Amino acid sequence: MPSLGADMESAELVAWQVRPGDEVRRGDIVAVIETHKGAIDVEAYVSGRVARLLVEPGARVPVGAPIAVLEDGAEAAPEVEAEPAAAAQAVAVAEVEPVAEAAAEPVAEAAAEPVAVAEAAPQAAPRPADGWVRASPAARARARSLGIALEDVRGSGPGGAVTLADLEAAPSPTPTTPAPPTPATRPRPTTAGLRQAIAAAMARSNREIPHLYLTHSVDVAEPLRWLAARNAQRPVAERVLPAALFLQASARALARHPELNGYWKDDAFVPGAGVHLGVAVSLRGGGVVIPALRDADRLGLDALMQGLRDLVGRARSGRLRSSELDSGTATVTNLGDTGVESVLGVVYPPQVALIGFGRVVERPWAVDGMLTVRPVVTVSLAADHRAVDGHAGARLLSTLEQLLRQPEAP
Repeated sequence: MPSLGADMESAELVAWQVRPGDEVRRGDIVAVIETHKGAIDVEAYVSGRVARLLVEPGARVPVGAPIAVLEDGAEAAPEVEAEPAAAAQAVAVAEVEPVAEAAAEPVAEAAAEPVAVAEAAPQAAPRPADGWVRASPAARARARSLGIALEDVRGSGPGGAVTLADLEAAPSPTPTTPAPPTPATRPRPTTAGLRQAIAAAMARSNREIPHLYLTHSVDVAEPLRWLAARNAQRPVAERVLPAALFLQASARALARHPELNGYWKDDAFVPGAGVHLGVAVSLRGGGVVIPALRDADRLGLDALMQGLRDLVGRARSGRLRSSELDSGTATVTNLGDTGVESVLGVVYPPQVALIGFGRVVERPWAVDGMLTVRPVVTVSLAADHRAVDGHAGARLLSTLEQLLRQPEAP
């Protein structure tokens, strides 16, 4: 079970999107889980073949507990040696799942399972209760090409494994289209649960993180004029909002100041592997989620705008992916559309920085010694004083201003 934030301790498995024997690639959706943030699509972190599903839909599983077994593309190990390891993982899940009926020694009963599996392995052709059929990778590939269900073939190999010879001798199946896994009914987050999770995360942040705050006012007349001219040549659906300018400048500034792009873990700063910019998204029913735009510093303005629209839409409809919730290296919050002129945010642990943007307002401004009225935005920085000091934060805001006033620069 992946961790999707510092405020997550467990999640409920809503539905599997794969079955034993399926081939998956890194990034494929394998399951849907429900957290306080709603229904989340869980992605495979490695490529391989689904060997076992260890958790039934409806079970609540703590972060870090195994929920499935993936085999890599290498030749499968002998079944007698592989089975106890898989069974041991199932025991780990059984120990943490809620028990429906009272039992005096539930762990002891679960622990007896590996013995039963190990004793059953040498038999001719028993089928495990979870539906997993023993077969070599070559036999699985051949079965798929022939349209034969392995469950319908009696294996003659070691431990009842299905072999190529068994497949050739099996009767030709009636052509059918295998039914895909039933789509999950995606639960929506409850306001109470989300508020509890936010409270826990923010209480931890204020308790553990010594915050420093900096604010800086930026004249945005030139970038807004440039953006307006650019948008005038485009259809309404393809126009870019000022929010995308703010994201672009923030991501590129963080790339130039990596000491503010990362995490505070085990009493030390850990730099992020890329600039994965968390975007604070308010939900219609209340609460906030922070999905990440991965490698945001490498995205152009149009790609950032498209990514922002996509994230906001999926966040509010409960279609976020696990990789979008566990990879943020810094956060940006934009409350300008609510009317506030500045925001002093709270760092989302274990990150070390949060950049805030307020509303663009017209203010008296001195330009070349002359007083005029200019559109100005207040940019703020909340940072973890354990990782950086005020000088580093001021340098980031200065760089952000330069980048914001030159949005056309590559």
